[in-house]
Amino acid sequence: MRRYIVFMVIFSCLLAGCQADENLEGGAPFAGRVDSAFTDWYVPDYFIPETVYVVGLGDSLTEGVGDERKKDGYFGRMTRDMERWKGVKEIESNNLAKRGKRSDQLIEQLEDPEVQSEIKKADVIYMTIGGNDIMKVVKANIFKLKMKPFYAELGEFENRLDEVFKIIRGLNGDAIVVIAGLYNPFSIVTDEPNEFETIIEDWNEAIEVQAIMDQKACFVPVFDLFDTNEDLVYHTDFFHPNAKGYDTMAARYQASIQKCGLAELSEGKLDFGE
Repeated sequence: MRRYIVFMVIFSCLLAGCQADENLEGGAPFAGRVDSAFTDWYVPDYFIPETVYVVGLGDSLTEGVGDERKKDGYFGRMTRDMERWKGVKEIESNNLAKRGKRSDQLIEQLEDPEVQSEIKKADVIYMTIGGNDIMKVVKANIFKLKMKPFYAELGEFENRLDEVFKIIRGLNGDAIVVIAGLYNPFSIVTDEPNEFETIIEDWNEAIEVQAIMDQKACFVPVFDLFDTNEDLVYHTDFFHPNAKGYDTMAARYQASIQKCGLAELSEGKLDFGE
């Protein structure tokens, strides 16, 4: 009886094996499959990384003046951080910012054919401008500071900033423009609210409005980062950030770009990593 049971088990396994072979040879299990497209299949543009070209424009803050670690200020920190973004194969950059540059001088620079060639290639443009425009008013009225000259200059600055954006967009309509606001370096002299803070706030509003109107730009507020020197963020000249100050600026840039929506600004080509 035991031999009979063993024989039946072996016979059943052999029979099942034969049927399986017939199914594989005839393709029966797949013969009825319908050839259809994948449902909701989406491959993001950043799936295939590309080289991203970054250009710096403006004044000493983008140049990185005061950075004792020689890491090129917030600009150098940002270009290194960008290597971790989705869609980035490698970063190539050219920092054209120069200490002391005003908005009228930036317009002149943007008329240079070599600079225009750089703007045309740019995927991302980092820019700081306006601080030296204000300092021009301060120096001209140092012994009789009043608010009126600052607002007269603000009107001119708004026109020049609008011209800067028009030139950039005439050369490159796709680049993301990231522009920072201004801070009050005189805050380290006194903690008391003063008219100069109001002036800086109004100039910052003008810069932010320009960024909003552009629709492919992102405004980065930095006023609060340098409101005092309690965190030791100023260079020894008590005007420019030091390395720690640029660290905080780079962190604010990252946070602001994330808030503005990197994927939307780049039309899906870039995004933050996990």
